[in-house]
Amino acid sequence: MDNPGNDTPERYPARDRFAQGAQYIAGRLAEGTSGRTHTVVDPATGAGVLTCRLAGPDDVDAAVAAARAAFPGWAGATPGERSEALHRFAAVLAERAEEFARAESHQCGKPLKLTREFDVPGTVDNTAFFAGAARHLQGRSAGEYSGDHTSYVRREPIGVVGSVAPWNYPLQMAAWKILPAIAAGNTIVLKPAEITPLTSLLFARAATEAGLPDGVVNIVTGTGKEAGEHLVGHPDVAMTSFTGSTAVGRRVAEIATATVKRLHLELGGKAPFVVFDDADLDAAVHGAVAGALINSGQDCTAATRAYVQRPLYKAFVERTAALMETVRLGDPFAPGTDLGPLVSHAQRDRVAAVVDRARSYARVVTGGEAPQGELKDGAYYRPTLITGAAQDSEAVQAEIFGPVLVVLPFDSDDEGIRLANDTPYGLAASAWTRDVYRAGRATREVQAGCVWINDHIPIVSEMPHGGYKASGFGKDMSAYSFEEYTQLKHVMFDNTAAVRKDWHRTVFGDR
Repeated sequence: MDNPGNDTPERYPARDRFAQGAQYIAGRLAEGTSGRTHTVVDPATGAGVLTCRLAGPDDVDAAVAAARAAFPGWAGATPGERSEALHRFAAVLAERAEEFARAESHQCGKPLKLTREFDVPGTVDNTAFFAGAARHLQGRSAGEYSGDHTSYVRREPIGVVGSVAPWNYPLQMAAWKILPAIAAGNTIVLKPAEITPLTSLLFARAATEAGLPDGVVNIVTGTGKEAGEHLVGHPDVAMTSFTGSTAVGRRVAEIATATVKRLHLELGGKAPFVVFDDADLDAAVHGAVAGALINSGQDCTAATRAYVQRPLYKAFVERTAALMETVRLGDPFAPGTDLGPLVSHAQRDRVAAVVDRARSYARVVTGGEAPQGELKDGAYYRPTLITGAAQDSEAVQAEIFGPVLVVLPFDSDDEGIRLANDTPYGLAASAWTRDVYRAGRATREVQAGCVWINDHIPIVSEMPHGGYKASGFGKDMSAYSFEEYTQLKHVMFDNTAAVRKDWHRTVFGDR
C-alpha cells in the first residue's frame, strides 16, 4: 500500500544551519577545500537538500590538529567535569529533538515516526549514559603483588580518535563513535558518509552549545577514498573506529596497521532468525516483518535469513507475505507511512539487482519491485520475501541491505543452529521458542555478538553491540565500549625508603 503524503511547509528545517559549510573544525563551520562538491538528496523525492564542498586532506589535517590541541585540556579535566558537560549535551539534544528527527528523516528517508521514537531518543539516552559512565573510569585493582611493591592500574585516554561512520543511522552512529571516546577524555575527528552528513554536523554544533571545548568534537565531510583514508592513516590519530562493510573494513585495517594504532571495527551482518516448531507463530511473523524491514532493511542487525522448522514453515511463509503486503510505503513525513525509501537510488538499484538475480534460482513470493505512481521519483522498494534459495546462494550469504527476507526450512534443532552459523558474519541473531532449553542452547551455540530470544532488533545503552567473525571486533555502547577508548598503565611503587640493593645485585652484581 502506498502513501504519498504531502510536503510539510518547511520540509528541510536544518538547511540554513549549514549555509557556512559542511566541515566542523575547532568549534566552527567551514567549507571543504578538496574542490569537489556533493549534493545531499532527499531519497523520498529525489530533490537536492544541500550542496556541500567536500573535505580533502588539508581539512583532515586541520581537524586532527584541532583535536590534538584540545586533547591535553580535555584529558586533564576531572571525570566530574566531563560528566557535567555531557549531561548538558544530553539536555541540548533533548531540547532540539524535533530538529534532529526531521533532519535525519529527510537525508535518509526514514519515516519521521521512527526518527522521533527511536533514533533521537536513543541518542539522547546514549548521551546520558556516557555522562554517567564518565565518572566511573577506574583501574581494576591495587595491591602488593611483589614483595614490598604496591601495584595499581590506571586507565588513561588514548589521544585523538579518528572515526568513520556509515549512512544508515547517521545520528546514532555519530553518537556511538563520539560519546565513549570523549567521555574517556579523548578528542575526536568523525567522518560521516558524505551522502548523510547533516545530523552529524548538528550533533557537533550541539556539543559546542553545551559547552564542550572547541576541538573536542570535529566533523569532516568528504569521500572515503580521500578524506576517510587520510584520517585513518594520519600519524597523529591514535585510534581508528570504523563502521561499515566488511570489504571496506579490511581496507581500513590495512591502512591503520601501518601506523600501529588501536582499531575498532563494526562490520557487516547477515542475521539469522531461527523459528523452532514450538514458537508462537504470530509473534514470530510480526517479529520477522519488523526485524527485516527496520530502516528499510538497511541495518546490519536486520533479520535477513529466517530458518523455520518444517512444521511451521508453510504457515510462516504465507502469513509473513500477507503481513508484508499491508506495509504502507510513503512519504517519510506522512503520519501513516510504515516504510520509507532506501537511502539513495543507487542503493535501491543494488538491492533490486540482487533480487532480480535470485529469480533464476528462487521464488519471489511478494515484492521484488519498485512502486510506480506518486512514489516513482523516490528510492522506494517494496518489502520482498524470497523462498526456495539454496544455503550457498547470493541471497542467503550476501548482505543485501534492503527490505528483503529469505526464508528456508530446517528439520532438526542441530540443523537449524548449523545453518544459522553458516555465513562469514556473526553480528546478531534471534531464536524463537517457548522451550527454555532450546533458548539456552541457541544463546550458547549461535555465533553472534547479540542473540535475542523471542524478539529481534531492540538495543539498550547499557549493553554492548559488536560482532564475531567477519562482523568485526570491538563493542559500541555500554561500559565495554567506554573501556575500549582507554589504554592501561601499570604503576608500581617501592614501599621501602631505601634503594633495594638486593634486586640491583641480582641484575648487576656487586657494584
